[in-house]
Amino acid sequence: MRLVLGIAAMGALGAVSRHLCGQWVKANVDLDFPLATLLINALGSLLLGLLAGLASSGLVPEHLRGPLAIGLLGSFTTFSTFSVETLTLVNDGRPWAALLNVLLQVLIGVAAAGAGLLLGRAGVA
Repeated sequence: MRLVLGIAAMGALGAVSRHLCGQWVKANVDLDFPLATLLINALGSLLLGLLAGLASSGLVPEHLRGPLAIGLLGSFTTFSTFSVETLTLVNDGRPWAALLNVLLQVLIGVAAAGAGLLLGRAGVA
């Protein structure tokens, strides 16, 4: 039960953090592209990779892994928003922007996760 409560508490923190970060990007960057989601997912991928690397090195206690990975970072990142934003670009007659969004999300997300994993395995926090 403690694990579920930890995931729930960290999930609330991750969701609020995603909202605040998204609002900040939208208020400070005037771009007709879903940049906020891209940046949030890239940061979340980096942090999840870092967490996985640190965990594999024994630097993150087992009882914190679920709340941090599933709760905090799972609610911070957003595949569903990325999916809907991509379809919206297609429906708005912007298929090249949609393709760019898909490519950037995948390439940057995987690269960020890989960088985080390498840093975590090296014990860099």
